[in-house]
This record gives sequence, structure tokens and C-alpha cells, in this order.
Amino acid sequence: MSAGRPLIVGNWKMNGLGADVAEVRKIAAALRAEPSRAQAAICAPATLIERLARAVKGSDLIIGAEDVDPEAGGPFTGDVSAAMLADAGARMVIVGHSERRRGHGETNDLVARKALAAVRSGLQPIICVGETEAERSRGGALDVVCRQAAESTPAGLAGEAFSLAYEPAWAIGSDQIPEPDEIEEMHAALREVLVAKLGRPGGDVQILYGGSVAAANVGGIMNLRHVGGGLVGRASLKAMDFLAILRTIDRATTS
Repeated sequence: MSAGRPLIVGNWKMNGLGADVAEVRKIAAALRAEPSRAQAAICAPATLIERLARAVKGSDLIIGAEDVDPEAGGPFTGDVSAAMLADAGARMVIVGHSERRRGHGETNDLVARKALAAVRSGLQPIICVGETEAERSRGGALDVVCRQAAESTPAGLAGEAFSLAYEPAWAIGSDQIPEPDEIEEMHAALREVLVAKLGRPGGDVQILYGGSVAAANVGGIMNLRHVGGGLVGRASLKAMDFLAILRTIDRATTS
């Protein structure tokens, strides 16, 4: 595991109504009572950000968004700017998730613009990269993912707070994850990309693993070299499941 405090980010995707604020309130309360070794964050739909930010006030839990428009404002009906997200209480934002790339045709250039827009408004972007099952089966996973990382990470992020998340698209929601040596190989390659693109600051960027992260496998994943945290999907929707991941990390790092 990378040095420093691991970052565990829950991505709610298109899930969550007002009643679900209670789940995040439970997480915040548990972390107040017993702080975690990990830094925890929940990235939720824009409709919930302000309510969640109020619910976790005074706790160590970070609230973030799932996407952002690259423009600062203007005639972009239905879009949400970084300044709007920050105003609502967000501190982080996911950009370039595989579901956005695949379902909305987002390019590396667009993802890079979103990342820059985020930092300009004080948000910490989480830049996602990853290969499809077909790309992995052809043996091109490393080339695909490293190219995504290089083109989606603008040079202007040098010295800024952000993280990179490797999320193989074929592993998301599948209960399958790459072998430990495959994760290590990919994260080591991504570290080289970050250093080549950003210089010395690239060596300090946290590289998260995402794709079917759960309490049953997170301990082993977090012990891998260059893994600085995790991007969690469905296991972040319920307080019990998300807290189980955090407590597993706490046990693994104190044993």
C-alpha cells in the first residue's frame, strides 16, 4: 500500500433519495465514535449533495459529486458546474468514470477539462481510467489504460490535490477482480505515467483501485504496492457494508 492515509471513496451512481441520507449519517456517526485509518468519502448524485454535507458536518467524512461540467457557467441546460458543486458542499468529484466514457462518449480530452474545472473551484478530482474485457483479452490493457491516464491528466494538476482511480470496466459489479500481480503491474505503470507527466508531484498522487471492492477483498488489495485507496460501488450504498470495508482496512493496517 502507498504511504499515507488510504482514500476510500463510495460512488453511489444513480442511486439515492432523501431517505438514504440516513445511511450517510450512520457512517458519519460511526467515524465520530471511532475514527478510521482511512479517509472516507461518499460521492453522491447532485440532488443529495447539500443534504449530505449538512448531515456529516463536524465529521471526517467527505462528500463529493459523481460528475461535473467543464464549463464555469452559461447556456448549458441541465449541467452542473464545479462552483455549483462546491457551493452545495462537495469537496471531491469523480471524472471519467467508465460508465461516462462508455455511455456518454466522454473522451480523454473532456475528462482532462473536467479535472481542471474541478481544481479551479477547489474540488479534488478523482480521474478514472480502465480497460474493457475485450481490451484486456487482446493483451492491450496496459497500453489502453496508460494512454487514458496520460491524456486525461492535464499538466496543470501538478502540485494540486487529486487522485487517479484504476477501475477495469469488466470487474465493476461482477464480483471478479484482477489478480494481485495484475493490479500491482497496472498501478506501477500508472505511477510511471504520473511522474512522466507531472514530475516529482506525480510520485505523491494516490492511485485507487475500483471494481467490485468489498470487505472480503479490500484488505488484500490495500496491501498491494502503489495502491493508495479504493473506489467502491454498490458496497457504499449501505452504512453497514461501507463501514465493514473501513474497519477491515483498520485491522489490516494495525496488525
